[in-house]
Amino acid sequence: MTETTEPTAQREMPRYKCHKEVWALKIKSVVNAPPTCPENWAALEIEDEGFAPVTVDDKYMAKHKPEAGGYYVVYADGYKSYSPAKAFEDGYTKLKVSFARSIPRDDDNARVP
Repeated sequence: MTETTEPTAQREMPRYKCHKEVWALKIKSVVNAPPTCPENWAALEIEDEGFAPVTVDDKYMAKHKPEAGGYYVVYADGYKSYSPAKAFEDGYTKLKVSFARSIPRDDDNARVP
């Protein structure tokens, strides 16, 4: 009879530090569509003041399984994700960006300096 063994690490794995900038909103609660609704969706109610609930489809819900306290995350390429609170808060720091700097000007589509 042959015995199999799991491979063992010879040294510590390489470590990485995140340097991405993302847009994120902390989730206050997750409200599923009523059972009478023909479409499967959920609304992520947001803790941050001034934001309407974010509607997500059943594919998002099945893949990410968002929970209250976690974060709805949008990456620069438009990909929408979810991160549990601890993982997000351990890896990201909120940036202080002025509103005027984040909006392109209408006159020439250049960013406000």
